[in-house]
Amino acid sequence: MSVSLPVNSSTELKRGALGVGFIIFFVISAASPLSVIAGGFPIGIMLGNGAGTPALLILALLVLLAFSVGYTTMSRHVTNAGGFYAFTSRGLGGLAGGSAAVLAMFAYNILQIALYGMFGGVVSGTMESVAGVVLPWWSYSLMAMASIAFLGYRKIDLSAKVLSLVVVAEYLAILILDFAILKTGGDSGVNLDSFTPQHFTSGTPSIGLLFCFAAFIGFEATTIYGEEAKDPKRTIPIATYCSVLLIGAFYTLSVWSMIVGVGADKIVPLLQAMQDPTTLIYGMSDHFVGPHLTQVIRVLFIVSIYAGLLAFHNAAARYFYAIGRDGLLHSLLGTTHRVHQSPHMGSALQSLIAAVVVLIFAAMDADPILQLFAWFSNLATLCVILLMAITSVAICVYFHRHPELKVNVLRGRILPVFSCVALLCVLVLAVAHFDVLTGASQLLSYSLCAVIPAALLGGLYLAARLRKVAPQRFLALGSHKL
Repeated sequence: MSVSLPVNSSTELKRGALGVGFIIFFVISAASPLSVIAGGFPIGIMLGNGAGTPALLILALLVLLAFSVGYTTMSRHVTNAGGFYAFTSRGLGGLAGGSAAVLAMFAYNILQIALYGMFGGVVSGTMESVAGVVLPWWSYSLMAMASIAFLGYRKIDLSAKVLSLVVVAEYLAILILDFAILKTGGDSGVNLDSFTPQHFTSGTPSIGLLFCFAAFIGFEATTIYGEEAKDPKRTIPIATYCSVLLIGAFYTLSVWSMIVGVGADKIVPLLQAMQDPTTLIYGMSDHFVGPHLTQVIRVLFIVSIYAGLLAFHNAAARYFYAIGRDGLLHSLLGTTHRVHQSPHMGSALQSLIAAVVVLIFAAMDADPILQLFAWFSNLATLCVILLMAITSVAICVYFHRHPELKVNVLRGRILPVFSCVALLCVLVLAVAHFDVLTGASQLLSYSLCAVIPAALLGGLYLAARLRKVAPQRFLALGSHKL
């Protein structure tokens, strides 16, 4: 049954709107580098392998580079806003594609909602301590949500311009602190203690590794913008490699500098003694640069979370769009605004879902950071790691079925297999330590994990239903081309 489209709708995204630079800004913003450095890694260092965390970052970077090889090779042959969903559909078929579609849609939505918890909690605390203004956390989340919904409704290049300014400011602020630490020699001189076997194997490296992989989440979104990119067959691979390398180098340098500043043998005891480990960066900024930079970092910390909200909102909206366009969900989601050529219906749905969940957590009087953010962000990380593993298999199968493409065996088979095995190992570790990552009870932690197979089964059902009512559309899942 066909559905007539609204008069202000089309079915195409804005072509040629994004160059390499803007796509890089999108995915780096999704990784929220400042919020990860300030809020994530201090906890990862404390719970993981301490001073050896920079070495784990390099290990994670190598695995993700291996994944990126097959991922970017596939992107030259499948240009689709569906990302993981489209690649899985073309490699493993429509049923697997349906499962990947719902899992990806779920992952990016809950990751964005998790950031609303962090944003609300951080802004509420900052406003109370700095200005004496006392408002509930969810009020700040809803204010941010209104502006995010506006930007998501508008042209994609407006969001890109906002994010580019934020990313540059984030990097500059942290790099100033990094170089100030290294210039002074930190606690006991510049050294490479973090990369020695003694520190690499200390503590609990498996948990540290999970924090490292979680820190990269967002880089894989480059393919989502393929339909809006200038020369996507060239732009997407360059943007993917640049994003992974920039994020990895920035994290490694900054975490290493942080450890040099405190001292390799002192960093864990210091973090354990702190009431709030996420304030470590403020103390270091005060000590090595001065209070002026600290105030800038405080503001940019909030802006960084906002940038992540905007980036993941755009990613979630495009998954709704791609899946709706292909018939797995209502066709209205597969429409774009006739003027802005944005996936406005997907954007509106994402905002509605986020508002409902935030209000539910507010009504439950839940902690926005320790519960909403911790639970949902870690669950989304599991989903994305699983999606990358599935996509790696899909890439292998796709190039095996299309020998006429003459793709190098290393790029099309060996590295995707390696990345799949490595990612599955990381996934097993993540599930085994999920209660540590979320800070929740084992019962609640594994209940959250159970949502993942439920999402996969939901996608399988949608794909099977489409195969029954529209077999030709089912066979074409993920094959929309420019």
